Amino acid sequence: MTQWLVLAAAIAVEVFATLGLRASEGFRKKAWIAPVVLGYLASFYGLWLTLRLGMPVGIAYGVWTACGVALVAVIARYVFRDPLTWKMIIGIGLIVAGVLTIELAGVVH
Repeated sequence: MTQWLVLAAAIAVEVFATLGLRASEGFRKKAWIAPVVLGYLASFYGLWLTLRLGMPVGIAYGVWTACGVALVAVIARYVFRDPLTWKMIIGIGLIVAGVLTIELAGVVH
């Protein structure tokens, strides 16, 4: 259970860093540089710690990326007014379904 909590924290920090990257407008807003860099470093540390705690890399990375994509797309829709079309929502659903398939297959072994 600890590895899932660490992974959730890593995902949350990665989402913050990615949204910060968007907010920085290509690092034209210098105040975002440190939060973005520190956020990505902390996120990778959390992913590394998740792997060290025993979660298989295919599961950890799949969940990390799928959740990151989905959360960034949804949050950016409301914070930055980025587009979020039905096709994008279906794509996010397919990503999540793929990750769940990998996770469920990993449980069998």
